[in-house]
Amino acid sequence: MRVLPEGRLAYGMQLPVQSQSTLYAEAWEAEAGPEDLVGIARAADRAGFAYLASCDHVAIPRRLADAMSTTWYDPVATLAYLAGVTERVRLLSHVAIVGLRHPLVTAKQYATLDHLSGGRLILGVGAGHVQEEFEAVGADFERRGAVLDESIDALRAALGRDEYPVHHGKVYDFEGLGQRPRPAQERVPVWVGGSSPAAVRRAALRGDGWLPQGDPRDRLPGQIARLKDLRAEAGIEEPVTVGAITEPLYVGAPGWDVGRRTLHGAPEELAESLRAYRAMGVHQIQVRFRSRSRGELTDQIAAFGADVAPHL
Repeated sequence: MRVLPEGRLAYGMQLPVQSQSTLYAEAWEAEAGPEDLVGIARAADRAGFAYLASCDHVAIPRRLADAMSTTWYDPVATLAYLAGVTERVRLLSHVAIVGLRHPLVTAKQYATLDHLSGGRLILGVGAGHVQEEFEAVGADFERRGAVLDESIDALRAALGRDEYPVHHGKVYDFEGLGQRPRPAQERVPVWVGGSSPAAVRRAALRGDGWLPQGDPRDRLPGQIARLKDLRAEAGIEEPVTVGAITEPLYVGAPGWDVGRRTLHGAPEELAESLRAYRAMGVHQIQVRFRSRSRGELTDQIAAFGADVAPHL
């Protein structure tokens, strides 16, 4: 199941501000807020971005706060807020740690988001990695992989067409409980995040898409081949949307230190480099721009949409 235009490399972005890990947050984001998110979302909507993404963490323990920060906006609230100020861009949870919540709770939240946004939700799911977070809400950290597998199955039922979904599993069991509003989409696409062998298998067997977590270019072809082999062995014929997270980008000559890993230069040069992802079998790339202000970021978004994207 593909929800993006075929025949071209689609592009989306993880929103800044809403998560501020030191791995990627820019200095200006620390003082940014709702009005900045609105401006960025509208710029991406105008520039033809396929989706906007928001992360999910409930609480960060002190031992990880220096690296991860404690700024993590709730993805449902954030994406619903931005749905009201955008028109066409899809809304991706990248990723929802669904094992922290009962599937009926998750389904209620995301079905409402899909309903209110006119069918723009992509549900990205992942296993999570912060043990204290699981323990605080009473979730099973040690069995989070198995719980995620069953959660995807339960969410397929709970986000389907039936007002009274049915799921009988080892962890979750429900029947005869109605939920409205239903999603606007006939089938909400589920993209599975992670690059471990278990995550790739999960994406292959249960996902409509795969969201790798930082695989470098030289590792992606092997991962994609394994994903396709697993689907073929399972007899799954539906197409799967393969994603990739690119290197940081800057359109044009930066004039400041954007870091050695950042791709920068003329639009045609950037497009040529990014087209290599399509040659690997990638359908959508997630991009992140280096910037020193919201204005510089929205300028980068506009430049990418106008000057780089046509060459993809």
